[in-house]
Amino acid sequence: MRTLYNILFTVFFVLSAPYYFWRMRRRGNWQDGFRQRFGRYDTRLKQAITNRHLIWFHAVSVGEVNICTQLIRALEPRVPNIKIVVSTTTTTGMGELRKLPRHIEKVYYPIDRKKCVQRALATLHPEAIVLVEAEIWPNFLWQARSRHIPVFLVNARLSKRSARNYRWFGFLFRPLFASMAGVGAQNEEDAECLRQLGCRPDAVHVVGNLKFDAAKLDEQRVLDVPAMFRQLGVPDDAFIWVCGSTHAGEEVVLAQVFQRLKKQFPNLFLVLVPRHFERGKEVGGALASSGVKFVYRSEVTVSREFTPGSVECLLVNTTGELKYFYEQATVIFVGKSLTAQGGQNPIEPGFLAKPMLFGPNMQNFTAIAAAFVREDGAIQVKDAVDLEKSLAILLGNEDRRKELGQNALKVVKQNQGTIERTVDMIVRELPQDEVYVAPMAIS
Repeated sequence: MRTLYNILFTVFFVLSAPYYFWRMRRRGNWQDGFRQRFGRYDTRLKQAITNRHLIWFHAVSVGEVNICTQLIRALEPRVPNIKIVVSTTTTTGMGELRKLPRHIEKVYYPIDRKKCVQRALATLHPEAIVLVEAEIWPNFLWQARSRHIPVFLVNARLSKRSARNYRWFGFLFRPLFASMAGVGAQNEEDAECLRQLGCRPDAVHVVGNLKFDAAKLDEQRVLDVPAMFRQLGVPDDAFIWVCGSTHAGEEVVLAQVFQRLKKQFPNLFLVLVPRHFERGKEVGGALASSGVKFVYRSEVTVSREFTPGSVECLLVNTTGELKYFYEQATVIFVGKSLTAQGGQNPIEPGFLAKPMLFGPNMQNFTAIAAAFVREDGAIQVKDAVDLEKSLAILLGNEDRRKELGQNALKVVKQNQGTIERTVDMIVRELPQDEVYVAPMAIS
C-alpha cells in the first residue's frame, strides 16, 4: 500500500507541479524557503534546534496560523524548556508566521514525498507534532509513527465531503487516524465522525472551536486605518461597509449593491478585501466595469493625497490587514458565502461586536454560522436582493446594528476557553518530567 501511494504521489506531483509553481510565482516571494518544501534546512536553523526538545506545529495557511499563535502563547509557560517550530504551506501563511517572536522557528511544510519527509523529521527531530485542523498526509504520519512521535490533531473539523473521502479510502486512513495521540474536536458531531474514521475513543476530546479564542487582535497596531480614510477624503460620519475575504463572482454583485445603496446613503464607503490578494487586478477590472471609483490599497502612500469624493471604494490588494479594516466597519459582509461555496470565518467580526451579514453558503463554518444566526448575532441572507434589503435596514438603524453586534460578541465569549482545554490535552500526553512540563503546571 505504501509503495502504491508513493508511486501515485510522485506521478501526481510531477503532473501538477507546473500549476502549483505558477500559483506560487503569482503570489510572489516563492524563492524564499523553497528548499524547505523538500525537507532541506539551512545551517542557522540546524544550530538553533541542536540539543533542544522540540514541538512541531503545522498550520496550513493564515487562519490556522492565528490559531497556532494563541496555542503557543498558552503552551509556552506550561513547557518552558521546549523549542517550538511552526510550519505552513502558503506564502501568505508564512507572512503571518513572521509576526511571531524570533525565538520561534518558522519553516515550510515538506511535500509528502517519503525522502522529503524523512529529511525534515531527521533534521527537526520533534518530540511531538501538533496539526491544526485536518491536514492528513500519509508519508508524514507513517514516518512520525515509525519514530514513535506523538501526533495531535487540534481544532479538528471535517466537511461531509472530506469525511466521505476518508471513509472511501479507509484502508489507507483508518490506521493513520488510529495513531493520533490526541484529537481535539470542535463538537460532538465531529468527535463521533472522527471515531468512525478510526480515532481511538479515548484520544478524542470535545474541546470546542479554537477560532473563538484566536479572534483576539494583536496588541500592536501596524496600520492606522482612520488616518488612511482621512487621507482618502472619507467623511468622519461615513458608513463603512467592509466586505472581507471575497471570492470570484462576489465582487461584481457587491459593487452593484453598493452603487444602488449609495443613492440612499450618500456617505456609504466600500472596502473590498479579496481572500487572495493576487486577484487584485481582476477585481479592479470588475469594479471599473461597474463604474465604481476605487483605489488600490497599495497605491495609498503617505505622500499621496486624495480629493474628497474622488474615491468611493478601497480595494485591499495587500495581506494581513483585514482585521484592522474590520475594526472600523459600520457593517461587515463575510465573503465566499454569496456566489461562492464554503464561507469564511465570521468569528472575528463577532469578537469586535460588529453587525455582520453572510450568504447562504457557509458550509465550512456550519455550526459557527448557525450559532450566530440562532442568537441573533448575524444575518444570513438568501441572495443579492436579500443582502441589499438587509444592509439598507442596518444602515438606517443604529440601535439594530448595536444589538446585532453585542449579540455576536456574546456568542464569541460563550465559546471561549478552548485554547486552555486543548493545551491541557497536549500536556497530558507529554512525558511528565522536568524536561517538558513546568512544575507548577503538574496537578
